[in-house]
Amino acid sequence: MRRDPVPTINKPKILVVNDDANSLFALTSLLAQWAEQENYEVIAARSGEEGLRQVLMHDFAVILLDVNMPGMDGFETAEAIHQRARSADIPIIFITAFLADELDRLKAYQQGAVDFLFTPVIPQVLYAKVSVFVALAMKNEELKKQARQLSQRTTELTATNARLTREIEERQVAERENHAKDEFLAMLGHELRNPLSAISSAASLIGLPGVSADGVGRAKKIIQRQSRHLGRIVDDLLDLSRALSGKILLHCAPLNLATLVATCMDTYRTTGRSADYQVELDLEPGWVEGDTTRLEQIISNLFDNAFKYTPAGGHIEVSTSADGDQMVLSVSDTGVGIAPELLPQVFDVFVQGKRTLDRSQGGLGIGLSLVRRLVELHGGTVTADSAGSGSGSTFTIRLPRVSEVPQPAHSETLTLAQQSKPTVLLIEDNDDGREMMAMMLSCYGYPVQQAAEGVQGLQMAATLRPDVGLVDIGLPGMDGYEVARRLRADPATAGMRLIALTGYGLAEDAERVLAAGFDLHMVKPVDIEQLMLAIGATAQHEVVKP
Repeated sequence: MRRDPVPTINKPKILVVNDDANSLFALTSLLAQWAEQENYEVIAARSGEEGLRQVLMHDFAVILLDVNMPGMDGFETAEAIHQRARSADIPIIFITAFLADELDRLKAYQQGAVDFLFTPVIPQVLYAKVSVFVALAMKNEELKKQARQLSQRTTELTATNARLTREIEERQVAERENHAKDEFLAMLGHELRNPLSAISSAASLIGLPGVSADGVGRAKKIIQRQSRHLGRIVDDLLDLSRALSGKILLHCAPLNLATLVATCMDTYRTTGRSADYQVELDLEPGWVEGDTTRLEQIISNLFDNAFKYTPAGGHIEVSTSADGDQMVLSVSDTGVGIAPELLPQVFDVFVQGKRTLDRSQGGLGIGLSLVRRLVELHGGTVTADSAGSGSGSTFTIRLPRVSEVPQPAHSETLTLAQQSKPTVLLIEDNDDGREMMAMMLSCYGYPVQQAAEGVQGLQMAATLRPDVGLVDIGLPGMDGYEVARRLRADPATAGMRLIALTGYGLAEDAERVLAAGFDLHMVKPVDIEQLMLAIGATAQHEVVKP
């Protein structure tokens, strides 16, 4: 194992400054005989100027300085040495051949002298004095080394403590997120089982002997309603995933926010969703640049949230207003409110209130996360305010405001031809899905042929020459893309109207579908009215765009 080198303590140095060569040699020689024993180093200088140069290059344990030197004497040299911060504390022992009077001593001490030695120097006295300062220097160096080690250790411990604190915080966050995800998955299972249970029971009821026509009708409505509910759950999950990964592409155009809000509320009124509430609208016209579908999704999620958490008879206020270069949408309710500890995380994924499996409102609680991401994609912000549990809540959205633009003329509504129903070839590998789709098309009067996989579909298309092909993308063996390419390559089937039925709904999925030769991309579960419209367009030679 590699070991770091152990730091060594620098050997203390003694500076001897004397202009007399003989005296200098005598002092340095005398000191040199103890150098190895006391572990110090001796450096000589012939003048005050040379002594100052040595002080600039080295740190000294003690300086032996001759008082009487030509040019810069010992007092001047001492003053210059102690004027420099790094050498201000170096002890100086003056050496003189004359008996210093009290004034000389005072002057020497004022210049930083710690002692006097008179020549001829007594070796034992010199050794005693020098050894004290050498020992002090070594002790100081040891203390400095320990201080450096302590500082380094403190730095390491501080870094370690910060790392451990960070790891503890990250672990706590991960534990909270895992707990929230567990609750979310439990909620997801609950929300999926409820409609599936209703669908299963309704389907079983239809097949029971003696069930009335009215009972069958109600069971069918339950199946339709719960199927739509399942579709909304899947759509919410997929939309949130796409939004978080940045895969939602907006198709923005100028639109009147007040008109869009009013249209959304009309839908709730038509379906009776708002019947039990006092709804107040205060809509100031104002234009934004946005994707109509996604903005409707934002508004609907806020409406759903308000209706879901407000008891019947509660008050809901919806307003739009201009604020400088922004349009503001506000949805306020008198519902259950938001607890203070939950308010900062109300838009986070997997964060919900305390109500879980037994809550009457239902839902996955991901709508607000989707709202925030969609608003951010539009360059806006969303905030939530609440005075606490039982005090209602207010959600405020701010979007960049744009100048008003003339509204385009409304296109005429497409009407389905009641005669000359186009023939349909349905290529779908799921037996139940294919059978249900075929039965539904037949009920609408369309002649339908079925194929369970791509090769069979190509053979039937070449033989029957259908007007419309409904093709599943995820076919075994030959997928729907290849089926479309081959149908387009064959002159006998090149003119067919091709509609892709797929569970993949990203923008790039639609682009890939159209590139393969399809006329239209429709995401499962397919809205039957939209499908009838798309098929009917074939008889009228219309082009329906997704």
